[in-house]
Amino acid sequence: MKQKISTLFLILYITTLSSTSSLYKKLELKDKMTYDVFKNAIKGTSKIKGKKNDFLTIIDFTKPSTERRFSVIDLKKKQLRYYTYVSHGKNSGKLSATRFSNTPNSFQSSLGFFTTDVKPYIGDFGYSLRLNGLENRFNSNAYDRTIVIHGAEYASKKYIEQMGFLGRTLGCPAIPTEISKEVINLISNNSIVFIAGNDTKYLKESRFIN
Repeated sequence: MKQKISTLFLILYITTLSSTSSLYKKLELKDKMTYDVFKNAIKGTSKIKGKKNDFLTIIDFTKPSTERRFSVIDLKKKQLRYYTYVSHGKNSGKLSATRFSNTPNSFQSSLGFFTTDVKPYIGDFGYSLRLNGLENRFNSNAYDRTIVIHGAEYASKKYIEQMGFLGRTLGCPAIPTEISKEVINLISNNSIVFIAGNDTKYLKESRFIN
Protein backbone atom coordinates (compact mmCIF):
# COMPACT_ATOMS: atom_id res chain seq x y z
CA MET A 1 0.00 0.00 0.00
CA LYS A 2 1.41 3.34 -1.04
CA GLN A 3 2.29 5.53 1.95
CA LYS A 4 0.86 9.02 1.86
CA ILE A 5 3.58 11.59 1.30
CA SER A 6 3.67 14.45 3.78
CA THR A 7 3.95 18.07 2.76
CA LEU A 8 7.28 18.29 4.60
CA PHE A 9 8.67 15.36 2.60
CA LEU A 10 7.42 16.93 -0.61
CA ILE A 11 9.20 20.18 0.17
CA LEU A 12 12.42 18.38 1.04
CA TYR A 13 12.10 16.39 -2.17
CA ILE A 14 11.53 19.54 -4.20
CA THR A 15 14.48 21.37 -2.70
CA THR A 16 16.77 18.35 -3.07
CA LEU A 17 16.03 17.40 -6.67
CA SER A 18 14.93 20.75 -7.98
CA SER A 19 15.75 24.18 -6.60
CA THR A 20 13.10 26.67 -5.61
CA SER A 21 14.13 28.68 -8.64
CA SER A 22 13.47 25.82 -11.05
CA LEU A 23 10.09 25.11 -9.44
CA TYR A 24 9.21 28.78 -9.85
CA LYS A 25 10.06 28.46 -13.55
CA LYS A 26 8.19 25.17 -13.97
CA LEU A 27 5.05 26.69 -12.50
CA GLU A 28 5.46 29.68 -14.86
CA LEU A 29 5.00 32.17 -12.03
CA LYS A 30 7.18 34.98 -13.39
CA ASP A 31 4.20 37.09 -14.47
CA LYS A 32 2.07 36.03 -11.49
CA MET A 33 4.21 36.76 -8.41
CA THR A 34 7.75 37.85 -7.64
CA TYR A 35 10.38 35.25 -6.93
CA ASP A 36 10.89 36.70 -3.44
CA VAL A 37 7.24 36.08 -2.52
CA PHE A 38 7.41 32.51 -3.81
CA LYS A 39 10.76 31.85 -2.12
CA ASN A 40 9.41 33.04 1.24
CA ALA A 41 6.32 30.85 0.83
CA ILE A 42 8.40 27.74 0.15
CA LYS A 43 10.91 28.53 2.90
CA GLY A 44 8.19 29.02 5.50
CA THR A 45 6.27 25.95 4.40
CA SER A 46 9.37 23.79 4.89
CA LYS A 47 9.42 24.80 8.57
CA ILE A 48 5.81 23.83 9.30
CA LYS A 49 5.85 20.25 10.52
CA GLY A 50 3.04 17.72 10.63
CA LYS A 51 0.91 19.00 7.76
CA LYS A 52 -0.17 16.35 5.27
CA ASN A 53 -2.05 18.39 2.71
CA ASP A 54 -0.42 18.74 -0.69
CA PHE A 55 -1.63 22.28 -1.44
CA LEU A 56 0.00 25.64 -0.78
CA THR A 57 -2.06 28.82 -1.15
CA ILE A 58 -0.22 32.11 -1.69
CA ILE A 59 -2.07 35.40 -1.31
CA ASP A 60 0.11 38.17 -2.67
CA PHE A 61 -0.91 41.49 -1.15
CA THR A 62 2.20 43.14 -2.59
CA LYS A 63 0.03 43.53 -5.71
CA PRO A 64 -2.99 45.85 -6.12
CA SER A 65 -6.48 44.38 -5.99
CA THR A 66 -6.97 44.92 -9.73
CA GLU A 67 -4.51 42.09 -10.36
CA ARG A 68 -4.97 38.41 -9.69
CA ARG A 69 -3.06 37.57 -6.50
CA PHE A 70 -4.56 34.34 -5.09
CA SER A 71 -2.69 31.20 -6.15
CA VAL A 72 -3.22 27.57 -5.18
CA ILE A 73 -0.27 25.31 -5.95
CA ASP A 74 -0.38 21.52 -6.01
CA LEU A 75 3.05 20.68 -4.56
CA LYS A 76 2.78 16.99 -5.32
CA LYS A 77 1.98 17.42 -9.00
CA LYS A 78 3.87 20.74 -9.29
CA GLN A 79 0.88 22.47 -10.87
CA LEU A 80 -0.79 25.83 -10.43
CA ARG A 81 -4.41 24.89 -9.78
CA TYR A 82 -6.00 28.33 -9.31
CA TYR A 83 -4.95 31.90 -10.01
CA THR A 84 -7.63 34.47 -9.28
CA TYR A 85 -8.67 37.71 -7.56
CA VAL A 86 -8.81 38.19 -3.80
CA SER A 87 -10.05 41.06 -1.64
CA HIS A 88 -8.27 42.55 1.37
CA GLY A 89 -9.52 44.22 4.55
CA LYS A 90 -11.24 47.59 4.18
CA ASN A 91 -8.88 49.31 6.63
CA SER A 92 -5.80 47.88 4.94
CA GLY A 93 -6.17 50.26 2.00
CA LYS A 94 -8.31 50.95 -1.04
CA LEU A 95 -6.59 49.80 -4.23
CA SER A 96 -3.65 48.18 -2.44
CA ALA A 97 -3.18 46.68 1.01
CA THR A 98 -0.61 48.78 2.87
CA ARG A 99 -1.62 48.31 6.51
CA PHE A 100 -1.88 45.00 8.35
CA SER A 101 -3.02 44.01 11.82
CA ASN A 102 -3.57 41.12 14.22
CA THR A 103 -5.96 43.20 16.33
CA PRO A 104 -9.67 42.27 16.67
CA ASN A 105 -12.04 44.75 14.98
CA SER A 106 -9.19 46.39 13.07
CA PHE A 107 -10.85 45.31 9.79
CA GLN A 108 -7.36 44.89 8.37
CA SER A 109 -5.78 41.88 6.71
CA SER A 110 -3.12 39.86 8.54
CA LEU A 111 0.17 38.63 7.11
CA GLY A 112 2.09 35.39 7.46
CA PHE A 113 1.50 31.66 7.58
CA PHE A 114 -1.80 30.00 8.41
CA THR A 115 -3.31 26.54 8.26
CA THR A 116 -6.83 25.91 7.06
CA ASP A 117 -9.51 24.42 9.29
CA VAL A 118 -10.45 20.75 8.94
CA LYS A 119 -13.94 21.39 7.55
CA PRO A 120 -15.66 24.30 5.80
CA TYR A 121 -18.84 25.70 7.30
CA ILE A 122 -21.75 27.91 6.28
CA GLY A 123 -21.67 31.24 8.11
CA ASP A 124 -22.47 34.92 7.65
CA PHE A 125 -20.56 34.96 4.35
CA GLY A 126 -21.87 31.66 3.03
CA TYR A 127 -19.59 28.68 2.42
CA SER A 128 -16.42 29.54 4.31
CA LEU A 129 -13.12 28.16 5.59
CA ARG A 130 -11.51 29.38 8.81
CA LEU A 131 -7.80 30.20 8.98
CA ASN A 132 -5.59 29.43 11.96
CA GLY A 133 -2.73 31.91 12.33
CA LEU A 134 0.67 30.43 13.17
CA GLU A 135 2.58 33.62 13.93
CA ASN A 136 2.36 35.53 17.20
CA ARG A 137 1.91 39.29 16.80
CA PHE A 138 1.11 38.93 13.10
CA ASN A 139 -1.89 36.59 12.75
CA SER A 140 -2.39 34.60 15.96
CA ASN A 141 -5.85 36.14 16.48
CA ALA A 142 -7.13 35.09 13.06
CA TYR A 143 -9.38 32.30 14.34
CA ASP A 144 -10.97 34.48 17.02
CA ARG A 145 -11.38 37.30 14.48
CA THR A 146 -13.20 34.83 12.18
CA ILE A 147 -10.77 35.46 9.36
CA VAL A 148 -12.09 33.10 6.69
CA ILE A 149 -11.77 32.41 3.00
CA HIS A 150 -15.19 32.94 1.42
CA GLY A 151 -16.79 33.89 -1.86
CA ALA A 152 -17.98 37.42 -2.69
CA GLU A 153 -19.54 39.06 -5.72
CA TYR A 154 -17.28 42.08 -5.17
CA ALA A 155 -14.16 39.92 -5.61
CA SER A 156 -14.53 39.76 -9.38
CA LYS A 157 -13.23 41.24 -12.60
CA LYS A 158 -16.70 42.68 -13.25
CA TYR A 159 -16.53 44.66 -10.01
CA ILE A 160 -13.09 45.99 -10.97
CA GLU A 161 -14.44 47.12 -14.35
CA GLN A 162 -17.24 49.00 -12.58
CA MET A 163 -15.35 50.47 -9.63
CA GLY A 164 -11.65 50.44 -10.52
CA PHE A 165 -10.74 48.21 -7.55
CA LEU A 166 -12.08 45.16 -5.72
CA GLY A 167 -14.59 45.42 -2.92
CA ARG A 168 -13.09 45.03 0.54
CA THR A 169 -13.82 42.89 3.57
CA LEU A 170 -13.62 43.00 7.37
CA GLY A 171 -10.21 41.35 7.09
CA CYS A 172 -11.04 38.14 5.23
CA PRO A 173 -9.51 37.05 1.93
CA ALA A 174 -12.60 36.86 -0.31
CA ILE A 175 -12.44 35.23 -3.75
CA PRO A 176 -14.86 35.04 -6.71
CA THR A 177 -18.11 33.31 -5.73
CA GLU A 178 -18.23 31.06 -8.79
CA ILE A 179 -15.08 29.16 -7.73
CA SER A 180 -15.11 29.68 -3.96
CA LYS A 181 -16.68 26.36 -2.98
CA GLU A 182 -14.38 24.22 -5.11
CA VAL A 183 -11.29 26.13 -3.91
CA ILE A 184 -12.35 25.85 -0.27
CA ASN A 185 -12.99 22.11 -0.59
CA LEU A 186 -9.58 21.63 -2.19
CA ILE A 187 -7.53 23.48 0.42
CA SER A 188 -9.44 22.54 3.62
CA ASN A 189 -8.00 20.18 6.24
CA ASN A 190 -4.69 21.67 7.37
CA SER A 191 -3.21 22.97 4.14
CA ILE A 192 -0.89 25.97 4.34
CA VAL A 193 -1.77 29.54 3.39
CA PHE A 194 0.86 32.27 3.10
CA ILE A 195 -0.23 35.90 2.92
CA ALA A 196 2.53 38.21 1.69
CA GLY A 197 2.63 42.00 1.91
CA ASN A 198 4.96 44.97 1.74
CA ASP A 199 5.59 45.19 5.47
CA THR A 200 9.13 45.75 6.79
CA LYS A 201 8.34 44.53 10.32
CA TYR A 202 6.99 41.20 9.10
CA LEU A 203 9.86 40.66 6.67
CA LYS A 204 12.41 41.29 9.42
CA GLU A 205 10.76 39.43 12.29
CA SER A 206 8.86 36.42 10.92
CA ARG A 207 10.44 33.22 12.22
CA PHE A 208 9.25 31.34 9.17
CA ILE A 209 11.07 33.35 6.52
CA ASN A 210 14.19 34.23 8.53
